[in-house]
Amino acid sequence: MPSELSLSFFLSLPKTYFWVILNDWWWLFLIAECFWIGKIMLFLWYHWRKDIFDAAENDPRVLLEIKIPEEVLEQIKAMETVITGFWQIYSFPNWFEKWWQGKDPTGFTLEIAGIDGVPHFYIRTPKVYQPIFETHVYSQYPQAEISEVEDYAKNVPQDMPNAEWDFWGLEYKNLKHWGYPIKTYSEFETGKEEEEKRIDPIASLLEGMARLKPGEQIWVQIRCLPVLDEYLPWKDAAKKMRDKLARRNVSEGKTKPMLLEAAEILMTGKVTEAAPPEEKDFIPVEMKLTPGEKEVVGAVERKISKLGFLCNIKYIYLAKRDVMFKPNQRLAMSYFTNFVTDNMQALVPSADTITKIKQNWYDWFWFKKQRLFLRKRRLFRSYVNRIWVGWPHPCVSDPDKSGRRFILTAEEIASLYHFPGRMVASAPGLSRVEAKKGEPPSSLPVE
Repeated sequence: MPSELSLSFFLSLPKTYFWVILNDWWWLFLIAECFWIGKIMLFLWYHWRKDIFDAAENDPRVLLEIKIPEEVLEQIKAMETVITGFWQIYSFPNWFEKWWQGKDPTGFTLEIAGIDGVPHFYIRTPKVYQPIFETHVYSQYPQAEISEVEDYAKNVPQDMPNAEWDFWGLEYKNLKHWGYPIKTYSEFETGKEEEEKRIDPIASLLEGMARLKPGEQIWVQIRCLPVLDEYLPWKDAAKKMRDKLARRNVSEGKTKPMLLEAAEILMTGKVTEAAPPEEKDFIPVEMKLTPGEKEVVGAVERKISKLGFLCNIKYIYLAKRDVMFKPNQRLAMSYFTNFVTDNMQALVPSADTITKIKQNWYDWFWFKKQRLFLRKRRLFRSYVNRIWVGWPHPCVSDPDKSGRRFILTAEEIASLYHFPGRMVASAPGLSRVEAKKGEPPSSLPVE
């Protein structure tokens, strides 16, 4: 009898509570449904217009290969100057260009690829800006050679992974606030040492690429998008973080509005007592910071003073199944470890992009092979098509959170991507310009 009563009571609950609430507030569910439907329609509209824009080849891209000189006497700072010049392609579509014409923000990619034991340096840019990129590279590396080449990513089967080819890859994410910088070249070189005495982490990456066998490839891609605070206010967020690190009282002088205080008195009947005046501390804030804290604050201020790029980094190791050597998967990962600092920024692999499905006790039967295949296929297409991380969602992220989109300055990008000399990186397969170019003698007869 009690069990029958409890069952009847349970069955009567929807009639007495749920249907009454639904009868009075059904329109809230309708608004929520309309919101999600509208969001989906807006998404479909934008990408329909974008597909039309791309199909018309209004913004064609070219892949430029740079053959670096035999001797590179310039410091890595020269590459920082080059990348700072690249920032001038900054161009963001207005409302009409984005939602009607389907135009995207203008960015570029810096790529290093080791193909069958031969490292290559590439830059992928809109064709209309090709002269700008060539000019800035030649200005600091006059002996370099730049040529337009076919896309190396299209020279492998596009249905990867398949029966003959397999690969392993990931995307990188930042661990801390965007205002923290990674370790840069200024901590590896002083600018005074001779070339043969320089320390350059990129030598380990190129040496690893030179050891690849035929049928093995390593791809590293750094996608860069010039940004201003009007589009992505990362500097404002970094300044607030800097003030917090420097122990500044940023809330000093702020009081409650009069209307808010009056409302609190009417609701609670209590008068808020004025806070006692704080005792002034005559010790300067700078004297309270430890040497490590001063170093971090200085590094954050240095980053804020430079132009920023919204970046995303992808890495892929691919090979034919009969020659794949799994330890080579770690070659590029060990390279990025050189730029990690515990007290500041760190670029680390994003766990949800690594082409490996973690085995858990609660999902051992949930289509492990199929999920791994889809993750690999998604990463491969994203790399080949140079798709922004998180596509199709907007490329703006929260500066206060970690993620696969982060801000790097020209100094940080140059530390990751630059042209080393033979003394620094003696990778045997690296394409270099063997002969120096010069102006013809003035006495040379001409017709």
